[in-house]
Amino acid sequence: MVNNAGLFPNEVNRSSPHYSKEILELLGVHVSASDRFLESLPFSLNDTTAGSENELQAVVEGTNNHVDLPITIEQSHYFSSINKRAAAGEAPKKLIADLAKFLKGNTEHVWENSWVRFPRRVLCQFANTVFTVDLRTNKKVPCSGPRTDADKFIFHEHGEEFIRIPASYLLKLSLADAIGSQPPTKLVRQTGERVINHFLNDNISPETFSLYVVPLRPDTGMGRAIARETSKRYLLTQLLVMYANKKFLLQARGQNVKIYFSAHPPIRQKKLNEIISDSFYRELFINPCLSGWDVGEAKYNYMHLCHQVLGCSQQTAVAKLSEANIITNTMVVLPNTSNVSLANNGTHLSLGSVKLSNYLQEDVSGFTKAHEKHLGDLVIKIVEHFLPLFVGTYSAAPYRLDFTDFRPEKALGFLPHELDCTHLRMIWQRWKKKARLKFLGKPITPYGPVWLDKIIRSILQLKGDFIPDFRLIDYFVALMSTDQSPALDGTLDNGARLKKDLADLGIFDTRMSLYLLYRLREFDTMGFSGFEGRYYSLFLSLEGDMGRAADLQTLVNALAFKYIAEGNVTHSHIPDDPAIESERRQIFFGAAIGIPTFYVHKNTSNLFLKKILAQTRMVRHSRRYPGYLRIYHAEYCKALVKILQEDAAALIEMLELKETMEDLLQRLADPDRYSVAGKLTSGILNKLNAHSPMDIMADEFNRAAEKYYRDSLRKSHLAESLRILEEDFRRLCTTRSGVGSDDYHEAIQNILENRNLSKFLDDVGNDVMEDRASEDDLRRFIHLMLINIDYDTRQSEMIKKFS
Repeated sequence: MVNNAGLFPNEVNRSSPHYSKEILELLGVHVSASDRFLESLPFSLNDTTAGSENELQAVVEGTNNHVDLPITIEQSHYFSSINKRAAAGEAPKKLIADLAKFLKGNTEHVWENSWVRFPRRVLCQFANTVFTVDLRTNKKVPCSGPRTDADKFIFHEHGEEFIRIPASYLLKLSLADAIGSQPPTKLVRQTGERVINHFLNDNISPETFSLYVVPLRPDTGMGRAIARETSKRYLLTQLLVMYANKKFLLQARGQNVKIYFSAHPPIRQKKLNEIISDSFYRELFINPCLSGWDVGEAKYNYMHLCHQVLGCSQQTAVAKLSEANIITNTMVVLPNTSNVSLANNGTHLSLGSVKLSNYLQEDVSGFTKAHEKHLGDLVIKIVEHFLPLFVGTYSAAPYRLDFTDFRPEKALGFLPHELDCTHLRMIWQRWKKKARLKFLGKPITPYGPVWLDKIIRSILQLKGDFIPDFRLIDYFVALMSTDQSPALDGTLDNGARLKKDLADLGIFDTRMSLYLLYRLREFDTMGFSGFEGRYYSLFLSLEGDMGRAADLQTLVNALAFKYIAEGNVTHSHIPDDPAIESERRQIFFGAAIGIPTFYVHKNTSNLFLKKILAQTRMVRHSRRYPGYLRIYHAEYCKALVKILQEDAAALIEMLELKETMEDLLQRLADPDRYSVAGKLTSGILNKLNAHSPMDIMADEFNRAAEKYYRDSLRKSHLAESLRILEEDFRRLCTTRSGVGSDDYHEAIQNILENRNLSKFLDDVGNDVMEDRASEDDLRRFIHLMLINIDYDTRQSEMIKKFS
């Protein structure tokens, strides 16, 4: 082992241009003002706001003859055509056999991302009006006609009109019905109408986003505040699903909808995707975007575009694997043109800076969008070095990969477009080593048809691998820069230039938004200035995991601005070169796979990475890769924590994040017990009575994971949400002064009709946990939640106003 200090002298070039420092001085950030310096930084004390967007998994439980997905498949022109072609010998009979197995072999009667169907008469007048407006070509134009695909959502059966919609849109109609049936109080109606568009009918999965902007301050619990908002929004989602199951006669007609957190595309949906055409897959699963956009059909067409482009991207990735000498034989299984990655579900956590937003709003400040972009890109490059701290630690997506899936063109997903050839080869070699894919000392991966690979697997006892966060590998999470068009060089429109380059290469489309791990939220577009973290998969506890993650994300943001203000990091310290970009991101992707080591060129020009490695233990020269250093991922993360403790010590004290740092150290020291990856895996294994994921066949483990998320974890999140709501109602009810306090107490009594609030929450909460609450109690509960949401909204606005 070599001496780290000798390898990494102090190479920070303090004579580099001070443009970044000068920009921050426009914001009143002056290093010389030592008494106010830290407080003046963006994302420092009382400067941060937060919002989250959550993608959820929807299923419909029921038999084939009651649930929309199997009914739609069996009644489709596609199914009829395939049947005829198979009978005529023009299509493989296996195709029909596989479809029949999908339809008839669903012993659990769980249909992921199915739509629902119910009589239109069950909707109250207000919900009916909402549905009618959402079917317009343009919702803002009352005289515009219906969408061209409006007939997809309405059909007639036995002389009665029925509605057919995705589960994500069901949430919006359920809320409309809950506030439109049995006239609610004015406060409930107004709040319901305000938050109704926070339930999006986008992409494939249901999506919701924060019902109000959440200030992150020490006196509100910092990250716990956004986690609690997210948790209560999840509870409202559960109540709306349960209400719809009863009020819309879904359960009575053999359909039971469940919505919950789950990160992976469902196994059965993946298998269906392999046996149907890409256009039919889109017809079945791409949501029609009825909620959230004025011209929903345009957004729907955009989602079709995304699906087509991602399918093409994964196919072009095969050529890159060949260029990297990862694919060395002619036996290649081309990825399906229909890609399922859009069915991945995660959480996007956006943090805004009040200071940045205010200065961008004031024309006379001198702080412009060009300055915002210059600083924003540099902050992103700094933050990306810290992202390995989050992977598996705060969120995860455990997955078993079978030996038969260990083809590079399948296992590596979109990585060929996210890493350069050097780091891609390194990751693949280390991944194969981790998975122990060897026989008599020789590496071995799937070679031929699946039936042959299964025989090889059985004879050689090759199990495959276990991955802590497969969602980050299975989804296109970041676009790699080109030599001509860096994504993060601090110049305006660099993203548009990169997308043009990638479109010319057949990798991306200029009409799609820029994919990044950490994305700048620009004031001109979003109405606030900040950053969006897009690397969160699945949390075990929203308050315990998401809250702590929000704390750390805030701290790293503030530290990045501190480095910039002090002149310690400029764009020149983290060069905008695709190889340097790939060098830092390989650490993140390696963490998601669970690879224990990574390699960095000993002469890397990334001076910020050198600063981190100077604090990293057990670094040595690589024997496998001459000219490279071998670094342990665990030691790298410990070095990041050490840097935070030293360079951000005053920020940690100011933001009251000492407990968050102690919690982080505990997660890193004993990941099996304290990290989210470890705890989720334990929860799944407990259901299987197994000790290790590698003791279980891949398909069995992954199915057990889906069931665990659908049942146990869904209930765990529900119990946490009920506890948080009860705590907040206790606080609301003890408030006898302040804006609207009398209105809240009166509204609560009107809803409960003089029933005791604590007893109602306790009794109905138990019924909700067991999914046996009555339609009337669910409506009351929804109304109570809307009162609580309005209270939270006003409190947040007051905090922001007087900050």
